[in-house]
Amino acid sequence: MADPDTRVLRRTRRRIAGQIAVVITLVVLAAGGISYWVLVRGQHEEVDRTLNTTLSRGLSVTPPGCVYLVTPAGHAPSGPLPFAVPPPAPVPHDGDVVTQDVSLGRATFTMRTVNRGGQVSQAFMDEYYLIQDREQLVMGLAVAGLMVLLAAVLSGYLLAGRAIRPLGEALRRQRTFVADASHELRAPLTRLHTRTQLMARRGSASPVLAAELNTLVQGTRELGEVVDDLLLSAQAGGGRPALEPVELGLLAEQAVAAESVRAGEGRVGIHVHRSPDLADVVAGVPTALRRVLSALLDNAIGHTPPGGSIEVTLANPDARHVELRVQDTGAGFAQRDAERLFERFAHGTGGEGRRFGLGLALVHEVVTGHGGTIAAVGAPGAGASFTLRFTCAAR
Repeated sequence: MADPDTRVLRRTRRRIAGQIAVVITLVVLAAGGISYWVLVRGQHEEVDRTLNTTLSRGLSVTPPGCVYLVTPAGHAPSGPLPFAVPPPAPVPHDGDVVTQDVSLGRATFTMRTVNRGGQVSQAFMDEYYLIQDREQLVMGLAVAGLMVLLAAVLSGYLLAGRAIRPLGEALRRQRTFVADASHELRAPLTRLHTRTQLMARRGSASPVLAAELNTLVQGTRELGEVVDDLLLSAQAGGGRPALEPVELGLLAEQAVAAESVRAGEGRVGIHVHRSPDLADVVAGVPTALRRVLSALLDNAIGHTPPGGSIEVTLANPDARHVELRVQDTGAGFAQRDAERLFERFAHGTGGEGRRFGLGLALVHEVVTGHGGTIAAVGAPGAGASFTLRFTCAAR
């Protein structure tokens, strides 16, 4: 079974080939339509000239092939006519001319009736060969269009393959790099996590030290989970991680506890508020949602000056949803920039210059990947607020 990247590249290749084929087919159809219009217009002009010439010359000159002239004095060419002459169209006044298409027997004729000095004459032109020319043109265009379509699909597929080959190589190298880097990080992280666990056990005599060491253990565990996620994503056909019940309030408290030392060093207050009877369990990936909270808190701490505060609030706006808001009293941002806050590698000018960094882009991807929404509100110098909304898990 092909890996996800290969399937995506194949779909992209087919899509490009299809688009090329559609464009070329439309061009051929447009050219064919123009050719058909030019032919029909030329035929109508030729019919008009032939009928006018036949009527003007009268019986003195034998009409060209497929043309018949009927006057009160007789008809031309001589001999029996191959059709029954229909009654002439009403042309009561001198100079009146009426042109119409009529079916006589199994043939289609263009009939022109003219009144000249009270004498009504009729000229008929058999359209058999004209219709044959049009049908042959349509058949030729259809065959040419089919051949062009097949050639366009084949050439488009080949050209698309050449076009996306560098992309496939880049994706392969990226996946290899992520797998290799994650694998190399896994061993030292495992050793670091084991040592912090040992230190936490030995430092249990001091409550303060034990709490700090337990926080360090939790941090190394989270870092190991990130590496495991990277390894999983680098596996061919790794698929999406399984969803499980996640308590957002607990994740928020853990994230705040992990950032409390950094916030304290910057003299920034950081607190969690949970509304009474809060329903905060959602279906998600704990490691991914934990990184969302870490990124939002990192962003808030980095842009909140000493003496400021950060409030993490959880509430239920209705029975089906839970909202998590991270609000700070930092540098803020212009509300017109709210849409581009989550663009990758966009940078602001406030705080540490990371307001529009990669972290918020990843936050947006994770939140929307969980079926949630994220909204940003702020003003320059008045802080920023990020509100996440998720659907509560079924109880």
